[in-house]
Amino acid sequence: MAANRVPVLPSPADPHGPHREFAGPWWRFPVMQDALLAGALIAVTWSLGHLAGLRRLEPTGYLLAMALGGRHFLREGLRALRDRREVGIELLMATAAAGAAALGLWDEAALLVALYATAEALEEYAYARTRSAIRSLLDLAPQEACVLRDGREETLPATQLRRGDRFIVRPGQVVATDGIVRDGTSALDESLVTGEPTPVDKGPGDRVFAGSINRHGALVVEATATFEDNTLARIVHLVEEAQERKGRLQRVIERFGRRYSPGVLAAAVLLAVLPPLFGQPAAPWVLRAVVLLVAAAPCALVMSTPVAVAAGIGSAGRHGVLVKGGVHLENLGRVRVVAFDKTGTLTEGRPQLTDVVPAPGRTREEVLALAASVEQRSEHPLGKAIVRRADEEQLARAAAAEFTALAGLGARARIDGQLAVVGNPAALADDGVALGPLAAAADALQAQGKTVVGVAIDGTAVGLLALADRPRAEAAAGIAALHRLGVTTVMLTGDHARTAHAIARELGIDRVYAALSPAEKVAHIRRLEETLGPVAMVGDGINDAPALAAATVGIAMGAAGTDAAIEAADVALMADDLMKVAEAIRLGRMVRAISLQNLVFSLLILGVLIPAALLGAITVVAAVVVHEVSELLAVANGLRAARPRPA
Repeated sequence: MAANRVPVLPSPADPHGPHREFAGPWWRFPVMQDALLAGALIAVTWSLGHLAGLRRLEPTGYLLAMALGGRHFLREGLRALRDRREVGIELLMATAAAGAAALGLWDEAALLVALYATAEALEEYAYARTRSAIRSLLDLAPQEACVLRDGREETLPATQLRRGDRFIVRPGQVVATDGIVRDGTSALDESLVTGEPTPVDKGPGDRVFAGSINRHGALVVEATATFEDNTLARIVHLVEEAQERKGRLQRVIERFGRRYSPGVLAAAVLLAVLPPLFGQPAAPWVLRAVVLLVAAAPCALVMSTPVAVAAGIGSAGRHGVLVKGGVHLENLGRVRVVAFDKTGTLTEGRPQLTDVVPAPGRTREEVLALAASVEQRSEHPLGKAIVRRADEEQLARAAAAEFTALAGLGARARIDGQLAVVGNPAALADDGVALGPLAAAADALQAQGKTVVGVAIDGTAVGLLALADRPRAEAAAGIAALHRLGVTTVMLTGDHARTAHAIARELGIDRVYAALSPAEKVAHIRRLEETLGPVAMVGDGINDAPALAAATVGIAMGAAGTDAAIEAADVALMADDLMKVAEAIRLGRMVRAISLQNLVFSLLILGVLIPAALLGAITVVAAVVVHEVSELLAVANGLRAARPRPA
């Protein structure tokens, strides 16, 4: 493998490029078959020469074995030299084989090629299997769908589904593409997409994702995506793209390799040429140069990180965690602090209105209707809860003009020509609105851990609303899992301090910073990075976009089917499961540790082989065996990231 090469997705114009995916046994892998045939030809040639006395056939047999086993990696080396003008490991090995053959060491030259080709094939096979594992998710989606057309059921290939088509999903069947339930109720297993094993109840109006298994009940689903761009296909595509994005350590090693490989070739040439110029016999020094080319080739060094990163990203993707590149997986391994948004992240994001406190001279219904009129265009969970309660009580909403969302603070709009503001007490105070007689009620509600929202019109407070949002069922366990990893947990919220501290005490969060604007959240993340180390920010991927961007790693919660959430963050959790934050960090640490283990191991191997080659203390065969075994060990160690242990 070339020192500067990582596997890339092949194109139709590149039929001989690295294999994108392969799910069969290793001995059926095309490149491996060439290597095995080369090995068999070497065995036959050796037998004919040493057992049958046909020694004159040996050069021909060994040359054929070299051509068969070396054609793949020689082509890769020449392509790197032609396209990128770089000397790769393939050319080092080809030069070494040619040098051994020139010395008459045909058996050693052929064995070098066969062993290197075998190691190369196993390495590519490891990549292909890693890619195939994530690509196999698409195979679990049904190939056909029962579509309703003109009142009749018609079975069509799933690839022919279009947005707006309605299709039937019967018990035991798999949802063909993303959609919205229009009729029927059931429980769906969405673990293929979200990694969450508990079936989710679905009914009219609920979203469903491609690859979900219908446990019971028949559903009529209206397609919202084609087969090619549904959530499952998007996950596979994102993971494949992420596996091509290199981490910092990998880029450093590749830059080193681009300079190191030509240096090795130059050193070998000097070793072969200079001693004969001073009267030394040429053959021994040429042999040492050949051994140096093999011994100093940095295969294990170059493989120290990419296999582990690709395996880790693929494993995470199969478990509902999308990591958007090797650098983000590395950063996850460095995280020492995890900061959480509160609403919708630590809590369920479906707050319920619990109290309405009108100011003197106002009625409860008047305050609630006014607040709902302002919030009817809001996307914030608190605003939706207010509108939902007003609708339940059948209160009339007035038309709102000049609506403005105050990020993290509330909203304002003109209602019947008057400026109405709905927001937290701090936001009202900034607008010069005093709570007056409502202040004591606000303090009492906040002491109960409720979120208090003030309602004002034309600068006068007219009432208070109190809302409560329950913590997620797995939130406390997720925080505890992070503590077991030695991670400090922090809450960054725009909510009132009393409410924030009440939730934090219940969940066991270490630090709380409340009443923050989006800009203040960013400032706190930067201070946490300066004092405690790399920070991961967990939010909804949209409202918390500035904080997600400022953190070392931005993690979006509940991103299944949400393009905006995936785009806003470095890591996307496809399910609303806080336990996966700890799993992602643990996986990042595992990949980082594996990469460092491989790096140290490969440097030690080079530190032994290079002096031995220069001193003439090692043969070509011994150098090849040690070299290829070290590369295979690095690959095998990297593949451990594909099978992470439970947190």
